[in-house]
Amino acid sequence: MSAVLDLVLVGTAWCHVFLAPYTKVEESFNLHATHDVFMYGIRWNALHNYDHFVFPGAVPRTFIGSVLLAWISTTAINVACGLGFLYSKFDLQIIVRLVLATVNAVSLCMLRRAVSHRFGSSTSALFVILSCTQFHLPFWMGRTLPNMFALFPANVALYLLMNRAPNSKRPSQSAVHRAIALLTFTAAVFRSELSLLLGTLVLQALICRYSTFAGLFKVGLISGICSAALTMVVDSYFWQRWPLWPEFYGIYFNVLEGKSSEWGVSPFHSYFTAHLPKLLLSSLPLSLIGFLSDSRIRAHLLPTIAFLLLISGLDHKEWRFVVYVVPIFNIAAARGAAWMISRRKSSLFGRICLMTVIGLVACNCLATHLLTKASMANYPGGESLARFNELYDGYDHVHVYISNLAAQTGASLFLQTHAPPYPPGIDIVPTTPHWTYNKTEHLSPQALTADRKITHVIAESGPTLSRPTGFSTAAWKAVDTVDGFDWWVVNPELKNVIRGKLQNVMGIMDVLLHPLEMITSEKLVILQRSI
Repeated sequence: MSAVLDLVLVGTAWCHVFLAPYTKVEESFNLHATHDVFMYGIRWNALHNYDHFVFPGAVPRTFIGSVLLAWISTTAINVACGLGFLYSKFDLQIIVRLVLATVNAVSLCMLRRAVSHRFGSSTSALFVILSCTQFHLPFWMGRTLPNMFALFPANVALYLLMNRAPNSKRPSQSAVHRAIALLTFTAAVFRSELSLLLGTLVLQALICRYSTFAGLFKVGLISGICSAALTMVVDSYFWQRWPLWPEFYGIYFNVLEGKSSEWGVSPFHSYFTAHLPKLLLSSLPLSLIGFLSDSRIRAHLLPTIAFLLLISGLDHKEWRFVVYVVPIFNIAAARGAAWMISRRKSSLFGRICLMTVIGLVACNCLATHLLTKASMANYPGGESLARFNELYDGYDHVHVYISNLAAQTGASLFLQTHAPPYPPGIDIVPTTPHWTYNKTEHLSPQALTADRKITHVIAESGPTLSRPTGFSTAAWKAVDTVDGFDWWVVNPELKNVIRGKLQNVMGIMDVLLHPLEMITSEKLVILQRSI
């Protein structure tokens, strides 16, 4: 049973990768850094080919996660190549994302085993059910956000603090020190906001006497110095800037200079009233029951809640800044659900508790179904470039311009399947290699028309369908269009079903199975030069 639960966690993460294989702009730095490490290697004379020198982003990011991901993925890529599963560079993107999803799923498997050890097998199984029926964590843990690189060590730190006997009053001092060292490394290298969670855990360790101040200071100092030295050496090399500490640079840019507010300002309560409900779904009310019913859960949740209060003091708020708390809330929710279903079924209260848990899991499934379906239709850039590659496969001397929207919504370097670079030692070079994928920013339609080298354009749709603004019908013809998600609307036939006006049984069933309809609209157009 234990192995089955672990496979369910890994399988759920994999399903989300296959259902939505494309990526967006917020994932692009680490994805393209992984691409460049794998394609070019890490020698000094290869660094000028790296994408981050052309598109550096607002602040530098660490290469450590991308280098590790590229090296770990190499084995999986070689196995896939040996089995004949590799046909293009895009397959490499899927494998890289599967590897990252697997790594993060393994950390959840470790947590599940710690939960089983401390709270019992029923809580362990419910942890898996609640985690897998949510949307955000399974969907994103195979995506190359910096937060997803930080998720694995954050989960391992939680595992170290939780993996103990059911009646244990405190974690061992060695486990606390290892958890503190891991979180220090993660905050220094990957995501600086985790320093706030680190601070609350250190405070708890001091108050509850898990360790001494001297012991915690020594661990924090050594791990902090080593982590800072590692990221400065690695990232100064890849960015060719010395000295460079990306996360410290990010703190200076976003916090000390106050630039984070330029990305939007949210109210203090946003994490509690908007982001956590979206991340946790049904786990939110169940976690409250777990918090009230088990003091062991309270010991783990209190520093997490303190972290949420501290990070709420920052003006700019995003769900990904607090995604690390989802596993601990899911553990609390699983404990609450286990308490509810353990009530005597012979009583009315026990039956209500059981039906409530089943209903909440069903709501999770419904919400996740809708969110996944919407997300599958939310990457028009990836869909358009994949379709373009298929449409013109076999053509030679193609020069395609990729618009800003296409680049931001999935047109990654891995989708440039007909142009170099190609992975060393893997035979996926096309027979028509003379292609150019052009991502130069801010080229006007007039400039694109005047440049005779450009044969095709993936352009943003204009006010007239299939005719982007500024592209004349004389010079360009629309070959294909790609739609994207807009919103959901209630099925107009639903009110007829409620009023009893719809008598057709199959029609009624169809409406009940599809109470909401997805609205899409044209986002991108594939244009071919006419003259």
